[in-house]
This record gives sequence, structure tokens and C-alpha cells, in this order.
Amino acid sequence: MKNFLTAFLLLFVTTGLFAQIDLNKVVNRSAKKAERNVENRVERRLDRGVDKVLDKTEEGIDETVKGDGKDKKKEDSQSESKNKENKSDSKPDKKQAADNTAPAKDETPAPQEPEKPKPVLEWSKYDFVPGTEIIFEDNQEGEQNGEFPSKWDLAGGVVENAGFGGENVIMFRKCNINGIDGIVPLLKNRKEDYLPEEFTIEFDAYYEKPSQTYRIYLLDTKNQKTLDSGNNVSKRFYLRFDQNSADGKDISTGYYPGFSNANVNSSKPGWRHISISFNKRALKAYIDDARVLNIPNLEINPVGFTLGFHNPSGTLNGFVKNIRIAKGAVPLYDKVLTDGKFVTTGIKFDVNKATIKAESMGTINYVVKMMQDNPTLKFSVEGHTDSDGDEASNLKLSEARAKAVMDKLTELGIAKDRLTSKGHGESKPMAANDSPEGKAQNRRVEFVKF
Repeated sequence: MKNFLTAFLLLFVTTGLFAQIDLNKVVNRSAKKAERNVENRVERRLDRGVDKVLDKTEEGIDETVKGDGKDKKKEDSQSESKNKENKSDSKPDKKQAADNTAPAKDETPAPQEPEKPKPVLEWSKYDFVPGTEIIFEDNQEGEQNGEFPSKWDLAGGVVENAGFGGENVIMFRKCNINGIDGIVPLLKNRKEDYLPEEFTIEFDAYYEKPSQTYRIYLLDTKNQKTLDSGNNVSKRFYLRFDQNSADGKDISTGYYPGFSNANVNSSKPGWRHISISFNKRALKAYIDDARVLNIPNLEINPVGFTLGFHNPSGTLNGFVKNIRIAKGAVPLYDKVLTDGKFVTTGIKFDVNKATIKAESMGTINYVVKMMQDNPTLKFSVEGHTDSDGDEASNLKLSEARAKAVMDKLTELGIAKDRLTSKGHGESKPMAANDSPEGKAQNRRVEFVKF
């Protein structure tokens, strides 16, 4: 029993000792573990604190960098602006001074090329001289709007009187595809050959589109069929005028100066004065102040006149006015030698005014050249009118017109001491004032040698 107790005690002591030892180890381990935990937590907190500090630092750096870029641009802009101000205020250096003396770059937009060349109607070289004996004249005086023109007969189409631009005109409303529609003069001898060996034709034509054409047959296509040498339309001779060129059957195109095939259709709407001169076999044709056709041998016998209009689209109208056919005469200088004077109806004026029309320049240029070629030649320029209006007004008008012609001649270089002027009004008619042709013949200018 004693031994048992001794053993038990020994076991208890030993167990307690070991337990004490184990407890110390446990305590020691726990203390170390706690210490490590504390250290780990401290380290983690330090890490988190460092991370937060670093994060804020990095954000600050990013914002600073971004801010620096904007500020940099702003500073650069401000700096550039200041530099410009400084340059404008400061004295330029030699290079800048040299640059400043160079011509400034023209930043004005280049002007657009105009649609068409604008004709300059100086008429300084115009050489068309109309015939002196008027065969047919129509200035649409007294015509009624909407009626058929009283001095014409209809060859085809739809034609009537109209008002256009404040004037009486003849309007072509419709034309057929064969191109011979139009009007013919209502003459007593219209079935005969009424065109002499020398004649001139004039009229004003309006172009709404440059491609519109006015066609002239030197034949009355309604009344002279027995005189027609052609068997069909295609064989008949014709002349064709558009706004900037002219051609005809078997005749090459002639262009108004400044125009060609490339820009022939580039004009704005407007009037053109068409003129034709025929002398035995030669024909010349004019648009305004320029000769566009010069045919030395026409190889046909002109016998009459048809004026037609053709518009390819069929939607536009044609307008004509101031049509005249006149018989040619002996050269004007020959008349001076034989008669001591020459008479011309080729110098035209605005209605009831002394303003010389541009198409008169052909005759005036002819007189200038005649006087330049004959330095001793002196003229009294004498004006005449028809009987329309009162006598006193006509006398005053004729005096003003004669003076206007004299002034134009001196303007063109003729000495004043070689010219005088006077007016006779309606007192010396050459023909009866009962027809358009007679009135036109009386509205004349005479150059009387002294």
C-alpha cells in the first residue's frame, strides 16, 4: 500500500512537473504567438497606412501631372499671346522687318469666271452701210396687241403683235420642226423678184436663250414657190442667227468676237441687231457691231424674204422689231461728185430724240473715212423729219439731230471748220408720208457739199 502511495505520489509529481513544463511551453508559445500576431497586425496596419499614403500620393501626382498639362497649354497660350503682343509692341528685328516689307498674301477669294463675255458695243469699226431706198419698213407703229402684224403675211406657225419692254414687237409663239415657219412682207409685188442686185436687211432680235435662232430665207416661202429652184426645204438657202454666231446652208459658223463653240451659249438674255448686205453675188452678215459672215460668192439669186424663228425646246417665244429692207445705191462719194450731196436713212435716232442709235455708226464711220481721204471736203449736215407731230417741234428736232451728227463727226476727228449743221423739219419730204416706207424715207440726214 505504501509503495502504491509512493508510486502514486511519484506519478503525480512527475505528471505535475511535466504538466508544469508543458504549461510553460504552452504559455511561452502563446506569448510568442501573441507577440507575432501583434507584430503581424502592426505590420498590416503599417502596410495599410503606407498604402493609403502611397495611394494619396499617387493620386496627387496624377492630378498634378494632369493639371500641369492643362496649365502648360494655358501657359503656352498665354505665353504665345504675350509674345504676339510683345512682337506687335516691340521693334521688329531685321528678319521680321524684312518679312514685314514683303507684300501681304492676298486671301481674297479668286473671282469666279463670268458665265459669258460681255459684249462692248463701241461700234468703232462697224462698216455696214444700209441701202438708201427703202423697199420695206416696219417699226410696229400703231400696231394692236394680240393682232396679226398688219404689214406681213403668214408663212407658218403662230405669230402676233405684243408689247415687250415697253415697245411694240412681233412675237413668234410657235414654230414647226421644218424651220420655214415665219412671216413674209405683205408687198404688192410679193410674187415677183423684189430684191435688187444690191440690198440690205436689218432687224432687232431678242434672245431669251442663246441657242434660239432666227432664220432668214432669201425667198418668200409662201408666194414665190414658182421662183424656188429647190425641190424641198433642205435645198433652200437660208441664213441662221443665234445670239453669238451665224451660219447657213453650206456656210461655216462665224462667231461674234470673244465667242467660240466652247462658250457660244453663255450669254444672258438681250437684244441683238442683225444686218445683212448683198452686192450682186457677195454677202456679209453682222451681229451688232461685228461682221460674222463674209461670203464672196453666194451662188444663188435672192428673190424675196422670209423671217422665221426656231426654238429647240418649243417653250420660249421669239421677238423682233424694226425690220427694214432697202435697195443699195452707188457708193456715197460718187453721189457727192455727181449731185454735190448724198442722202442717207442709215443714221437713226431714238423716237422723238436726238440720241444717235448705235447701228448708225456704220454710216458715220463711212463719212469720217470719206472726209479723211478727201481733206478739202466740207459738209453741211442737214436733218429732216416725217410729218408726224407739229411742224415747230419737228423743226427743232431736226436741228438737234443734225447737230448731234456734226458733234459725233468732230468727236471722231473731223475739224469743226469743215462742218455746219441745220434742220429743215418736215418741210422737204422726199416721199409721201402715207406709208411706213415713205415716212422712213423722209426721216433722213443729208450731207451737202459746200
